[in-house]
Amino acid sequence: MKSKASARRATWLAFGLVALSALSVTAVETPVGTGVVAEEDVQQTMAAAGSLRTDDMDDSVQSIQDQNLEATRAYKYAMVVLNTLTAHQAQPTLDPLAAHRNTHSRSILSSFVPDINGPGPLASAMRILARLQNAIPSFSGSSNMGYFSTAARREYELSVKVMDLLQHSADLGSTDALYSIAQLSLFPPTEFFPLDPRLAYRTFSKHASITGNATSQAMIAFFHATGYHDVVPIDQAKAQLYYTFAANGGDKGAQMALAYRYWSGIGTVEDCQRAVVWYESASEQAMAKYLAGPPGGRTLPQTPTRLSDLVGGVYGPGASVASTGLNAQRPAIKAGIARNAGETWADVLEYYLFNADRGETDFAYRLGKIFYQGSIYVSPGGISSGSEGVGAVPRDYERARYYFLLIARQVWPRDPNPLHAAAANQMKEEGGPIGYAAAAAGYLGRMYLRGEGVKADMALAKMWFQRGADHGDRECHNGLGIMYREGLVPGAKADMKKALAHFTVAAGQELAEAQVHIGRYHFERGELAAATTYFEAAIRHGSPFEAYYYLGEIHSSQAAMPGLPAHVTSSSCAMAVSFHKLVTERGVWDDDLLREAEIAWMSGTDKGQEVAMLKWWIAAERGSEIAQNNLAYVLDQDRSVLRLTRFSPIIPSNDTARLALTQWTRAAGQRNIDALVKVGDYYYHGLGVPEESEQTRYEKAARYYQSAADTQISALAMWNLGWMYENGVGVPQDFHLAKRHYDLAHETNSEAYVPVLLSLMKLYARSAWHSLNGNPGGLNLWEDEEEDGE
Repeated sequence: MKSKASARRATWLAFGLVALSALSVTAVETPVGTGVVAEEDVQQTMAAAGSLRTDDMDDSVQSIQDQNLEATRAYKYAMVVLNTLTAHQAQPTLDPLAAHRNTHSRSILSSFVPDINGPGPLASAMRILARLQNAIPSFSGSSNMGYFSTAARREYELSVKVMDLLQHSADLGSTDALYSIAQLSLFPPTEFFPLDPRLAYRTFSKHASITGNATSQAMIAFFHATGYHDVVPIDQAKAQLYYTFAANGGDKGAQMALAYRYWSGIGTVEDCQRAVVWYESASEQAMAKYLAGPPGGRTLPQTPTRLSDLVGGVYGPGASVASTGLNAQRPAIKAGIARNAGETWADVLEYYLFNADRGETDFAYRLGKIFYQGSIYVSPGGISSGSEGVGAVPRDYERARYYFLLIARQVWPRDPNPLHAAAANQMKEEGGPIGYAAAAAGYLGRMYLRGEGVKADMALAKMWFQRGADHGDRECHNGLGIMYREGLVPGAKADMKKALAHFTVAAGQELAEAQVHIGRYHFERGELAAATTYFEAAIRHGSPFEAYYYLGEIHSSQAAMPGLPAHVTSSSCAMAVSFHKLVTERGVWDDDLLREAEIAWMSGTDKGQEVAMLKWWIAAERGSEIAQNNLAYVLDQDRSVLRLTRFSPIIPSNDTARLALTQWTRAAGQRNIDALVKVGDYYYHGLGVPEESEQTRYEKAARYYQSAADTQISALAMWNLGWMYENGVGVPQDFHLAKRHYDLAHETNSEAYVPVLLSLMKLYARSAWHSLNGNPGGLNLWEDEEEDGE
């Protein structure tokens, strides 16, 4: 296929050269010599030449148009086949139940059969039977294997066809096909597409040289920054150059990577001012995308998850900072505990559905929130604050609306003319669940305001918001505030005074989104002190996006303000970097690498997991601490990985340890305390570190443990230091300091009681033997060491 395309291209090229030659000959034979030429002769000659040139040009243009048309057709056909393939690769749903669909338009026959997703004990029994049927294994193994073999063979043929069509289109000059080849070679969407980083690098390079495409330049920079698959040697200078080209070309990922490099001093000197410039450019893109959504802003992507959190942290539950103290209440930790106990999201939903069927209003409300947010775990900052990716379930606005209406109809059984808001609230039954109904009204109003699962209808949105606001619901007041601010109330103009009144009520109930709206009002008026107060309050109450953006803008302007002391501008710059960095990492609607990596990792296939590691690696180069943690954890979760290298196709074994250490170090630089302890472990065990004496390694390990212990939250780091002081490894032997660190470990984490007790028993025994041998510095068994120290 490729040879035919090349032959056709050569034919067209030859034709073009012949046409150009004809034009040249014509020009040479034009009678413009030294003699005097009659005017009419000149005009006739020029007309003849023009006629010939036009004929040749028409043929040349026609051939180019035919070539472009064929290239476009091949590319579009390839995309159709690819979409067909990837449609079959959709992830298995986490929802065990079929979605509730169109309950008001059921057929006559279905009216005699209970809805499996509807309320009532019979529907619950049918759901349980359906799940039992799905759990029964099939004994028709041979036929199934034959079916899957046929399907697999078909998918393989289609994947080959896609690549052939794209190559044919690229040979005919399609740059879109060229870019698609590079993407598919680096991120194969199915098992049947080859993973070919060398082809990807060559194709990205060719595409960048032809088009100057910023995304292709960013990928070239990644290859030079990491040496991925040894395609090119690591060259941070070239990486810096290509990231700079891509960032100036507007690629958000490149802007993030370049900003992180300036912030951390990777391949360049540390420069906070340059870092904040690039982070600000990236966050502006994220903010523009957010504001381009429906009223109230685009729905935030779900939060990414650290793989280590699902097992209680890098060192397991109790030993890791990630799962001790208040951190034990984080959704990822609770999800890991539930998973280890055998609980699935299907079990949770089934439990909620069972109780909702029994008329439990609180469970119906929870179900509505789950299906609206698309997660078992909802962030505390209100509806707009997003949800936790660790508990993701399929988002289903229609089912959410069903449960919210189920609650609201207990208080407002009918809807009058929505333009008459006063009458809308007179239809109320006494004794209904007012609190839940008002909260449900907030969700219903938001769905009509934003067109989520229903056609956007401002009148109905206003009606539901007004109903809930009359009972003090904060989300309803916030919704009314948005409508009045944006001029969305039917028959009324924008009214900022009314909007602020509603925002103030919601903000008084600690709704982060409303606090952001008031802060934004003051920000736009130049009242930065008042704006800062509201934005900081919003962050405390769970706002993960807008408040960070505006605080980043405020600190960025302070950092660039002339005449301020150096320590003030330095502090403001660091704060601006932190805030803008958070915005860029959350606003990833079009490029959610962490979510894509999670899906690829959970596929369980070798290729899927390698693609997952690659996406984590790209995100890690952009400065994502979660990606750095995940990549390091995957390479570190078993010592045999570091020695035998399950992922040997990527890099040699020793390089695996170095890569893991690099990522642990970078994560530690972003306040990941468990990662900081890990870096100490790597130096202690000599994993991936430079060749140096054992004593030097131990001293560096002790310094990393001390840094982690100084945070006062890592009991493991304190225990490690205690052991090193007891044995004189990396630090002078000191039984008193050993005991102090053992005691601190227990004070920091009560779960360390048993290991600390055993360590102290051994320490006292060793100290007694030390003293019996006439050596000074032993512990006093009869006095409190802490009092002695004082």
